[in-house]
Amino acid sequence: MSKADVVAIILVAGATLYATFGGADFGAGVWELLALRSRDRSLRERVEHRVTLSLGPVWEANHVWLIFTLVVLWTGFPDAFAPIMETLYLPLALAALGIVLRGSGFAFGHTFAEAGARRANAVFAVSSLITPFFLGCVVGSIAAGDVEAGGTGTAFGWVGPLPILIGVLFVSSCAYIAAVFLLDDCRRAGDDDLEPYFLRRSIAAAVVTGVLAAAGLVVLRADARPIFDGLLDEGLPFVIASALLGLLTLAGLLRGWSRALRPLAIGAVVAVVAGWAVAQYPYLLPETLTVEQGAGDGATLTALIVVFVAALLIVGPALVLLFRLAQRQALE
Repeated sequence: MSKADVVAIILVAGATLYATFGGADFGAGVWELLALRSRDRSLRERVEHRVTLSLGPVWEANHVWLIFTLVVLWTGFPDAFAPIMETLYLPLALAALGIVLRGSGFAFGHTFAEAGARRANAVFAVSSLITPFFLGCVVGSIAAGDVEAGGTGTAFGWVGPLPILIGVLFVSSCAYIAAVFLLDDCRRAGDDDLEPYFLRRSIAAAVVTGVLAAAGLVVLRADARPIFDGLLDEGLPFVIASALLGLLTLAGLLRGWSRALRPLAIGAVVAVVAGWAVAQYPYLLPETLTVEQGAGDGATLTALIVVFVAALLIVGPALVLLFRLAQRQALE
């Protein structure tokens, strides 16, 4: 295994962590957005309060993984970073705008009073829908081959069946994992009022996400055949694992399981990302740029590996402690 391969694995690890924890963060905002449509003011306030309790201690830490992934991409694989940014600047800019508005909405929602707080919460909720959608469009566009080495792809290639479907799938996956996390948080906190609410939405999100994933395979076969073939070859064990974990999560929701739900939901998301990475390997940009071709110089790759190991030893335990304390409601 080359140093470029090791850094590629680190890149996938960062993307997986962001898809899991950042995804749950976005999904919580999606549920708050849907709750805004309810005429039951008490329900809206309870959902907002639960999202605040669940996200408040960890919402900034969740986005560490996005910064980490971007840094690894532009330093470790500059020849991939440049065409991605040049070709997909519009969806990336919209995703970044959503992140900024989302953070502002979350912060000001706890500073303003009454009408101002409601507007800030609405900004937070809408931005939670926008950001994962456009990030999904970016991933779908890369998979479809719209980004080529040298930056020669079309700026509007992301407006196509596969990128749009992956964008919707990203939103659905975020809502799914967030609903499971919020359900678990309700049970840990003894919130009997909202537990049935998030249980129903966890089941609905699991079914919708499964249907979209199946539809995604059909569109993937038409628009990104090399990755589709990879999923049915090297990536097949991960596809099967994701499907089984998703079914187990759904069964657990229906049968009233408790502590197993969160790891099962995380496992399903991790398996999807890992399967996609294996199916796309050895390409960073399908059919035009491999991992070896896009890698930076050897000294840079070595430095990235060393920094990653150091971060695991120094930052990793602190983040684990933060999430454990948040799950135990010790930071409220």
